[in-house]
Amino acid sequence: MPDTRLDAAVTLPGEDFSRVALTAESVSLLRKLWAQHGPLMFHQSGGCCDGSAPMCYPAGDFITGESDVLLGRFDLSADDGGRPGSVDDGTQPLEFWMSREQFGYWSHTHLTVDVVQGRGSGFSVEAPEGKRFLIRSTLMDWPV
Repeated sequence: MPDTRLDAAVTLPGEDFSRVALTAESVSLLRKLWAQHGPLMFHQSGGCCDGSAPMCYPAGDFITGESDVLLGRFDLSADDGGRPGSVDDGTQPLEFWMSREQFGYWSHTHLTVDVVQGRGSGFSVEAPEGKRFLIRSTLMDWPV
């Protein structure tokens, strides 16, 4: 995979731009984690400490609801066309969720999920790998 970002499919009604992306390093780690844990999801809450880091969970382990916003869906298909996981229709996207309150603060930013060495102190599935996901944000230059 080239050293580029993977943009999420647009999920917010009325928008035609991606709000979240993954670095190539994140995609690589996510494929490894998918093989170990099955389908995955991200949730970005608010608050301090690990609340400001994106948490990666097995899909469905973190229950989302009306207080969350689905910012995007990623297709982590392998370069050879295979999928790291599947459901009956042959696809299983990785969803990126954010708490509605946090989205209120970050609605004007584009988020890129990156991975760095070091261990976070949360329940995110990458912790045993000695790595952690983090968000790199940039201001969007289009109206939201």
